[in-house]
Amino acid sequence: MAEEKESLNFIEHIIEEDLATTHSKDSLRFRFPPEPNGYLHIGHASAICLNFGLGLKYNAPVNLRFDDTNPTKEEQEFVDAIKRDVAWLGFEWENECYASDYFQQLYDWAIQLIKDNKAYVDSQSSVLIAEQKGTPNTPGINSPFRNRSVEENLELLEKMKNGEAAEGEHVLRAKIDMASPNMLMRDPVMYRTLHKSHHRTGTEWKIFPMYDWTHGESDYIEQVSHSFCTLEFLPHRELYNWFLDQVYEKGKIRPKQREFARRNLSHTVVSKRKLAKLVEEGVVTGWDDPRMPTISGLRRRGYTPDSIRNFADGIGVGKRENLIDVSHLEFNIREDLNKKADRVLTVLDPVKLVITNYPEDKTEWLEAENNPEDESAGSREVPFSKVLYIEKDDFKEEANRKYFRLTLGKEVRLKNAYIIKGESVVKDADGNITEIHCTYDPDSKSGSGTEASKRKVKGTLHWVSVEHALPVEVRLYDRLFTDPSPDTHKDKDFMEFINPDSLQVITGYAEPSLKSLEVEDTVQFQRLGYFTVDRDTTSEKIVFNRTVPLRDSWAKLA
Repeated sequence: MAEEKESLNFIEHIIEEDLATTHSKDSLRFRFPPEPNGYLHIGHASAICLNFGLGLKYNAPVNLRFDDTNPTKEEQEFVDAIKRDVAWLGFEWENECYASDYFQQLYDWAIQLIKDNKAYVDSQSSVLIAEQKGTPNTPGINSPFRNRSVEENLELLEKMKNGEAAEGEHVLRAKIDMASPNMLMRDPVMYRTLHKSHHRTGTEWKIFPMYDWTHGESDYIEQVSHSFCTLEFLPHRELYNWFLDQVYEKGKIRPKQREFARRNLSHTVVSKRKLAKLVEEGVVTGWDDPRMPTISGLRRRGYTPDSIRNFADGIGVGKRENLIDVSHLEFNIREDLNKKADRVLTVLDPVKLVITNYPEDKTEWLEAENNPEDESAGSREVPFSKVLYIEKDDFKEEANRKYFRLTLGKEVRLKNAYIIKGESVVKDADGNITEIHCTYDPDSKSGSGTEASKRKVKGTLHWVSVEHALPVEVRLYDRLFTDPSPDTHKDKDFMEFINPDSLQVITGYAEPSLKSLEVEDTVQFQRLGYFTVDRDTTSEKIVFNRTVPLRDSWAKLA
């Protein structure tokens, strides 16, 4: 039992201590509370895995709650995308909740706070309010409206609610302590006036609650036992508890807020404002562009739910922020797809290979294993003929002894096929090689059992029969930023670090079996990397996104 305790993270230790003192297992309830003002990104994936993972570990319900209190930024599109992403990651929520479901209850509580002399309507500008808050080292100044009568405050709040007050004319503030060392406790704003249509409530409400007022009270309404959030909300915990004190009834579950550190991912940004700028300025094609760190973008690129969950579990939760190299995420997708993805033959930068002693009109269908990591994956047949495509990089006219691919006078094996020997080349007027001529050993066919087939050669090349080749569009995606921390430079804008080579679009040539693939199917182009069928695919053209190369090409640059 002691060993099991040692393996717990600090969040789980908190829950275990509460179970031993104040909580029963039946009282546990968690939540994932995104604001629907953008698409979820890889940072959200960690929070999703944390909260839903706790639900699975403790057999406790987890709510999906949308903190939808800002109609100027929130849209139904984002609600739909968030639900789609959470479900795709493999999690099921107990209840689908919205902060907007609680607008009336929050308003009723606000009225009670006014009656209890714990809230007031302030008619100053936001600039004046900010100035009067003071600094961390100097106390704030009381608003001249702080001691308005209960009756006047109730009347003004009603006008705000009914839309009889202009935007910015009044706000409702909690009456706490303008000298508190915690700036957030210096009479924080609870409501502001917004004459905007809300994605769920329409124009019914003209005032909208602020996050700090809404969040903890929503947890309380839902009887969430543990409210886990990122470290920047640590200073908010005191206010979270103060608001709960005003509404808490004995005998009910009182939510406990605790904080964990963000895990920032290198070579990307996760600020929704900055991600939106990438979309708005056309750097990417949309929120689900495969270069984006959004869950939708990762999914389109070919990442799997298992790989993202394994990544989140692997980095864990901690109390200090740190930068996780994106290579860790790439490692997890390679590990997952190595087990799952069929191997196929595709040439991306072709040059013709002519087997001079192979029969002119002959086509063989050679057996190829689909996935050596999965015995149940079976095999398929691929066509082999006299003229093939191979990669240009797989041939040199002259090479040293450490070069194990095709060169003149040396032998290599064609994958699943024969041993060949380079004989000569054909060049155009500019000296570029247009054809490589070789001969083959007809007794060296892979798997034939002949002595020649057992002969060892140092190189094996992938290939595609020219006659049967399927042209495919291939999008070679790379990291979107050249700098590991593009948004941490004080003297430079993060946009200055955009990688100009983050996307290259080419035509590749694939074995004909790829015609049967469907959108989001992933395969390994042998020796090249993992590739996923994009939704831009049509009946006339298959489009592949490179998920990740077989090896980390950035490691040698570090």
